[in-house]
Amino acid sequence: MSFKLFKKGIAAAAACILLLGMIFSFSFAQTFAEGKTKIIIHYQEAKGNTKDWNLWVFSEGGEGKAYPFTGSDAFGKIAEIELDGNFKKAGFIVRTDSWEKDGGDRMIDISGGEGEVWVKAGDDRTYTEPPDGEYRNLPSYENINVTVHYFRYDNQYDGWNLWAWPEGGNGEAVTFMESDDYGKVAHIVLHDLKDVHKVGMIVRKSTAENEWAEKEFDNRFVTKFKPDGSAEVWIAQGQDRIYYDKDSVDKTPKIVKASIDAFNEITFETNFPFDASKAGLSLSGDTKIKEVIPYDSKTGIFTNKVKIITKENLNLSKTYEVTKENFGTAPVETGKVVRSPEFDSLFYYGGHDLGNTYTKRGTSFRVWAPTASEAKIVTYRSWDDKTGKETSLKKAERGTWTSFIKGDQEGLIYTYKVKIGNKWNEAVDPYVRAVTVNGDKGTVVDLKKTNPAKWSGRMKPFTPEDAIIYELHVRDLSEDPKSGIKNKGKYLGVAEEGTKGPGGVKTGLNHIKDLGVTHVQLLPIYDYRTVDETKLDQPQFNWGYDPKNYNAPEGSYSTDPYNPAKRITEVKQMVQSLHKNNLRVIMDVVYNHMFSASESNFQQLVPGYYFRYNEDGTLANGTGVGNDTASERKMMRKFIVDSVSYWAKEYNLDGFRFDLMGILDITTMNEVRKSLNKIDPSIIVLGEGWDLNTPLDPSLKANQKNASKMTGIAHFNDGIRDAIKGSVFEDEDPGFVNGRENTENSIKEGIKAGIDYPASIATYKDPGQVVEYAEAHDNLTVWDKLQKTNPEDSLAVRKKMHELASSVVLTSQGISFIHAGQEFMRTKGGNGNSYNAPDSTNQLDWQRRADFDKEVKYMKGLIELRKGHPALRMRTASDIRKHLSFLKAPKNTVAYHINGHATRDHAKDLAVIYNANRKAVSVALPSSGTWKVLVNGEKSGNKTLQVIKGSKVNVPALSTFVLEVK
Repeated sequence: MSFKLFKKGIAAAAACILLLGMIFSFSFAQTFAEGKTKIIIHYQEAKGNTKDWNLWVFSEGGEGKAYPFTGSDAFGKIAEIELDGNFKKAGFIVRTDSWEKDGGDRMIDISGGEGEVWVKAGDDRTYTEPPDGEYRNLPSYENINVTVHYFRYDNQYDGWNLWAWPEGGNGEAVTFMESDDYGKVAHIVLHDLKDVHKVGMIVRKSTAENEWAEKEFDNRFVTKFKPDGSAEVWIAQGQDRIYYDKDSVDKTPKIVKASIDAFNEITFETNFPFDASKAGLSLSGDTKIKEVIPYDSKTGIFTNKVKIITKENLNLSKTYEVTKENFGTAPVETGKVVRSPEFDSLFYYGGHDLGNTYTKRGTSFRVWAPTASEAKIVTYRSWDDKTGKETSLKKAERGTWTSFIKGDQEGLIYTYKVKIGNKWNEAVDPYVRAVTVNGDKGTVVDLKKTNPAKWSGRMKPFTPEDAIIYELHVRDLSEDPKSGIKNKGKYLGVAEEGTKGPGGVKTGLNHIKDLGVTHVQLLPIYDYRTVDETKLDQPQFNWGYDPKNYNAPEGSYSTDPYNPAKRITEVKQMVQSLHKNNLRVIMDVVYNHMFSASESNFQQLVPGYYFRYNEDGTLANGTGVGNDTASERKMMRKFIVDSVSYWAKEYNLDGFRFDLMGILDITTMNEVRKSLNKIDPSIIVLGEGWDLNTPLDPSLKANQKNASKMTGIAHFNDGIRDAIKGSVFEDEDPGFVNGRENTENSIKEGIKAGIDYPASIATYKDPGQVVEYAEAHDNLTVWDKLQKTNPEDSLAVRKKMHELASSVVLTSQGISFIHAGQEFMRTKGGNGNSYNAPDSTNQLDWQRRADFDKEVKYMKGLIELRKGHPALRMRTASDIRKHLSFLKAPKNTVAYHINGHATRDHAKDLAVIYNANRKAVSVALPSSGTWKVLVNGEKSGNKTLQVIKGSKVNVPALSTFVLEVK
């Protein structure tokens, strides 16, 4: 907070400081005023809305929390929310639980302890008055009498008065004519009013030369009146809030904040102004103050926020206190300094021994906590012990702390405790590789003992463009009672071979192998927050995008979550089984945020370092879930690279999918790629390269626009996704396959792997940087989307649309990606955000697999086609531009030709045609000859379905044709 007060009258200010010293001649301990801040948010939904909108609300400098709408009025939904504490502003986001937003981050300016705003669907503006005119039946007053009590800490009331006006009327000066035990008193008396619901006022100082010599804040309004039009309010110097209760006003001088924001700079803030030139500040110990200057030079020397510049650099592991005459003493917290380049330079630790390092003769421990004054390791006998044995750690280089415990410590349960300022924080080791149930404590593990029998090395090298990725949730694969899988919902369920379901159809791993995909991408399998592993007998489900311990596997998928080593072994058994069946494994990783910044091990160990902050000190929220990690800081970057490399080496993983990769920075992603290249260059790295609103320079963000700066890193192509089926943000918005016209060019750009997108969209350099897809775990499945966009169409028509969508994906250049169950037209009952929905919504329906056998065979044939034709998997952008050309085609039809021999294909020429019309179309082929049809909208594969001689082909409605000439 900073107040623009007392720009003139410095001499008077100096005198008032002396008087203030006499008034407050005793010392105050630091306290913080408690109170409530009420906000009211009105939201008008779009017509026909089917989404469950709610609010994410965050106080100034605080973390966010979800709030439901609790009522409605003629405008729309209403949420009345009470925040703990006194705030000048609060932020909010209108969103769904899946973080689909209506607009961006919005702010509410609060005065009088309350703030009220109106929001309309599809409108980015936030209104402080009803946008369509007043609809409320507000009481109006003909006569108003407001008693205003005014308190000044400096006791200098000369010249101060009010400028007051009725709503919509003219203003006039109102003098403080009386005194009471609170301060000065003025009366705003207004008569013969019409349609007046509130009264405005400004506190100002007048001189003989200037009526507006100074003012406190801008317009403030009295809005609460008794039935007779009277009101009584209290205001105080330096506080913009209007109080309707005298006891709510805090008149005690207080230190609000003191934080180290640079190595020789402390930001100091109080709850009311003082003369910075005579600040009366001192620091504990031998620390000498060089100067005290206003935080904002525009405020003048009379301010409530200053910078304390020290003569020498501060020791960040030392505890400091700041004292100000009449305001008391407060501890100095570590602030922005930890986010400075100097901090990174001074404390970056590049060693490879963070965490615990096990041997039979003893285990060493090292934790990075440069701002701690003390550190301990706490060892426990059991996972549920409340207290443990504390042993001091030894301070070591670069902000690290170490210990060595002799003897075989396998199974030892431990945490770290660090003293930050005057507070002790306890945290799980961020680098720990094994955890107790629910991940509340770390354990030492002998990783060699976790290897299953015949644990082998890596699979042979692989080319990214050849990948056909199958996205799967561990639990979804087996939970259906008809899955035929014994270890339901477990890692071992994924590993089971030879399982069958209804009618003898293959299920589980047996089905995936038969389908012909190359990679299985698993939704998060690290230890996440939202499933209670001690209550697995109760229904629980989560996708897992809420990290808790990055380097340890999730326990709910283990057959014994109480055994820290068991889950590690079972993940390895799962990987081993998939590899045995020629299926590579991609892990979904979520380094962009944590479940909660405040409770994370990162924040407990080095507060303020690992997360990204806005200029005003609030946590960044580009992820939409309350926090963004700061990958640009050296130790966060190191952690991400170390963590990915650990999973790749220890578990023989074949790829990593980065959730919300656009939050991270380019250098970090390139460092990840570089580290993985040393392990296996064919490890796939892909991610969501969305352009997200996080405070990082746009040129540094790891998003699609900067793809050209990230060789070997692929991005999901939302362009082709939305072109195929319509926007994921509008349920009823159609695309190419379901009725939208003029989408042909968008489909064409996607077919070429987006290599010619404008730089404002993406800068892909080669097809290996592009993931082509129509659906994923997020948003509606293609089938559910078609139910929304084409409810009147028959089952048969929607099936044709669905097959057309999948065929575009599997015949486009780039990396192919399909969602588990897409092959049998998976439905989640219209749930576009099933992250915590029950198994009945999320599990793969194996009866549906049996019922949609023809459609599964069609998808299987498309996969065979893709694997059998290198022309569909070109390696370079230059090859695509040289050998792929589009053919003239009717409206709502896309056709292209590939010179096959030039791309090492056995076919001389390939022709691919997509007809999105409701009727057959005729398309001219690139040449006259004998063309073999491999895909005809009913069947697909590498076998000839029919032969067409000539230069034209008739393509049925809602169908894909693929033809070759050898």
